[in-house]
Amino acid sequence: MFKKIYILAVAALVASCRSPMVTSTGHFSDNTTQISEETFITKSSFRVGVLLPLSGDAAAVGQGLRNATMIALEDINNPNLILQFYDTKSTPEGARVAVENAINQRVKMIVGPLMSSEVEAISYQTRKHDIPVIAFSTNDAVLQPQVYTIGLLIEEQVNRIISHAAQKGRSRFALLLPDNATGIAVAKSAVKAAKKHGGTVSKIAFYPQETTDFSEIIRKMSEYDRRSSNGGGVDFDAVIVPETGSRLKSATAMFGYYDVFYPDVMFLGTSVWENTNLNKETTLNKAVYPALSRSHSAYFNKKYQSMYGTYPSGIFALAYDAVALSSALAKRNPYNLDEAITSPDGFVGINGAFRFFPNGKNQHSLDIMQITPSADVVVDSASRKFISGPETLDDIDAASLYDGNAPLVLGKNQQEAETEIFGRPLRGYVESDSIYQY
Repeated sequence: MFKKIYILAVAALVASCRSPMVTSTGHFSDNTTQISEETFITKSSFRVGVLLPLSGDAAAVGQGLRNATMIALEDINNPNLILQFYDTKSTPEGARVAVENAINQRVKMIVGPLMSSEVEAISYQTRKHDIPVIAFSTNDAVLQPQVYTIGLLIEEQVNRIISHAAQKGRSRFALLLPDNATGIAVAKSAVKAAKKHGGTVSKIAFYPQETTDFSEIIRKMSEYDRRSSNGGGVDFDAVIVPETGSRLKSATAMFGYYDVFYPDVMFLGTSVWENTNLNKETTLNKAVYPALSRSHSAYFNKKYQSMYGTYPSGIFALAYDAVALSSALAKRNPYNLDEAITSPDGFVGINGAFRFFPNGKNQHSLDIMQITPSADVVVDSASRKFISGPETLDDIDAASLYDGNAPLVLGKNQQEAETEIFGRPLRGYVESDSIYQY
């Protein structure tokens, strides 16, 4: 049976409400290290430790996540669910102290922490005590059995957007990436996803992560000098640019400057594109990117804004879904929590369908958004439920698939990039000081 775990509010909010209101349908203990047993209503209560950075550098995000959990607790109306809040203080040491307190106070599951260093700091203790973790970190290096993330992973975003592009007839992918961990993560996923969907990554261009000048790297990437002399088009029909803000606008405008436009090339993004208003960017007209399902986001955004006076960040809705997941588990109170969490049917929350895998990764049902001059519109809706097996790239050996036909690397040493992306140098291009390393 497919498990629907969202419950939409039916009562109007009091307009003056500016702080969370906990009703008799749910309970919480706030930011505590000493909890009275009177807090625990019954022995059957399902206690969830919520570890968030409520102070320190990440406090603003932590408070927003906490606000979202309170909205969920009010909506879900489950008297057996108790949330116990612990401040990680935005540090690994703070997270270690927080999880020790949570374990001592008999939680059955952990929601949070936010940052990968915090997740890494608590994992030994949570696994030792057989307590599952639903974290918000999107660094898959810290994930493992019993340590899951509800965050939106780069791998699933890249797989979804390349799958959509392949359905539209695109098969030759280029990547314009920051020279950092995010860029490498996108490249690792893209080389696998392209092959999975019948295409290939032929070119990978790196730029310094803080740059604002993309003219040289895109001139070389698009082979503008050759095309100016001999004519012809670029050797790719889709390009992924996982940037945001002014750097995204600068980079994509430079493609236009060098005569690279849709429909010859489809521009593809990641979910971070949602953070930038791109409707007036002519180069990005008809560009697409993946986003969490918006099936009920309007409800959540409106309620959050009404209660807290600010518009919520996208990550806050994930905290709502984490509490909704906790409520679903509280109602069943299964003997084997990990088996329940990794049910292949998955769950449905405020962001649509999602499910967890035994290795800690997850899958969300993602909409494909298209940029138009007036608004971003859904052109490929997220699935309402999962009807097939895991959509992961874990079993694809990219190194063997690209050996003898390695992607051309620009802006970075070829063998160094291959080692970071594929795990070893490939055959196919010879290392050279030239920007074209044939």
